[in-house]
Amino acid sequence: MNSDAASNRGDGAEATDSADAPISHVKPRGRRSLLRAALAGSAVLGGGLAIGAFPADAEPVSRSNRSTPTPSAATRTRPSTPEEALTELSKGNRRWRELHQQHPDEDAVVRRTLTTSQHPFALILGCIDSRVPPELVFDQGLGDLMTVRSAGEVLDEAVLGSVAYGVLELDIPLVMVLGHQSCGAVKAAVAADQTGEELPAHIQYIADEIAPAIDHSVEGDARIAATIDANVRMVRSRLDAEPDLAAKVKAGKVAIVGARYDLTTQRVHLLK
Repeated sequence: MNSDAASNRGDGAEATDSADAPISHVKPRGRRSLLRAALAGSAVLGGGLAIGAFPADAEPVSRSNRSTPTPSAATRTRPSTPEEALTELSKGNRRWRELHQQHPDEDAVVRRTLTTSQHPFALILGCIDSRVPPELVFDQGLGDLMTVRSAGEVLDEAVLGSVAYGVLELDIPLVMVLGHQSCGAVKAAVAADQTGEELPAHIQYIADEIAPAIDHSVEGDARIAATIDANVRMVRSRLDAEPDLAAKVKAGKVAIVGARYDLTTQRVHLLK
């Protein structure tokens, strides 16, 4: 959710969480062919199996490959496991923050292919903030990511159903809950908690959903920064607790991870 300033280190600074946090494992579930046909319009390919740790970072972009042409749909290898999906997101985020974007999967061939099917390799549950569009932050193209966005990554039935659809019907191997520095939804929730003032209309619902994650052990900007991360972990835990999703996690078919995007560095950090 949009907020005023993004330059203040205290309200979204880089945390000390390691970028190589381990990922959980999972278990499969039956398919719903009618739902698949109604919502996808075609058959979809399965997801991955094995899963490892998030790569500390992708290889640096060297002088020799900075002008590498955009990979074509025919030559680009599609991630099919949680580990591969995390690696691809890491590489894409490096390209983004180093201004070496490839803008993959935008050509005419891809556009024609996507009229009959889609096979996204990751689902990003992120905030509505205009500064954190997942396809740009991870340098991905058409058909690569399924994105679900709500203020403060708040879960309701529609958001939860959207995540479940991506995992259960499209066999997406990776779900990432993506918070971000200077989150206005978190700031509003913290302010309402401190003052007791009621927020306008449905915005209060957002604040109420974030409220359990508020870290009262710190003050000021540090409270906002800590709550941003705590909220991501809370949403991730709620997804982990969903029986259908938990079954796939247990079987190693999908990983559900939490992360934070720093506006000041454009880097995505995994949260333990």
